[in-house]
Amino acid sequence: MDIYKRNRIYINEPDQAKLRNYKVLIAGSGIGSVIAECALRLGFENITVVDGDKVELTNLNRQNYIYKDIGKTKAESIAMRLRSINPNANIKVYDQFITSENITSFIEQYDVAINALDFTSDVPFKFDEACQSKNIPVLHPYNIGWAGLVFVVMPNGKNLGYLSNDYHQFEKEVIHYVLENIDKVPKTKEWLEHVLSEYLKEKEIQSPPQLSISSFLLAGGCTHLLYKLALNKPVKAFPEFYIFGLEDSF
Repeated sequence: MDIYKRNRIYINEPDQAKLRNYKVLIAGSGIGSVIAECALRLGFENITVVDGDKVELTNLNRQNYIYKDIGKTKAESIAMRLRSINPNANIKVYDQFITSENITSFIEQYDVAINALDFTSDVPFKFDEACQSKNIPVLHPYNIGWAGLVFVVMPNGKNLGYLSNDYHQFEKEVIHYVLENIDKVPKTKEWLEHVLSEYLKEKEIQSPPQLSISSFLLAGGCTHLLYKLALNKPVKAFPEFYIFGLEDSF
């Protein structure tokens, strides 16, 4: 297709066809909204987004929405954007939250899933377990400000329960885990330690700080991982991880 003409040399026509037919499920359209656009532009044309949330002003510093989207559903807003980029793509959206009760109804017939669900319950853990039971690999993107972190949970591998089953503290446990395993990039460790320290000092319970830089790094990184999975290329499986970004970012 002409839309992918500039993908030439990097991606040949048979592989481009594989991307087009590879079915991607995005659970949560916060960071998922940015990943969705990058994946679509590379050639993934079967994308489903599930999210029952609405766009808020505080989303605009990092998510794929604009001011006039505020108050609208995230699912419909991102669907409109994706369809405006490629009206021939098979874009599906579900304006509802994924729950323990409906997980299995959403994961049928997909080749890969992106778990961008909020850790406000144990649903993200159950989502992974359900996907593993259906032989579906899962990408876990995390916005860590000046860099992007991704875990790849494979069907026959370990899942996030390996780190912790406490969803209240899980995102902090993720940072602790990364800090314990990035001694080879000391500058990254230095600013991550600073961010975690300041976050722990906050008396008010609120979501972790996140930046647009990480969102776009994650969009490219996750899309590259989708490309590898679609073509059966090797990836690092959890508990190994990917960090996208420069070590001297802070």
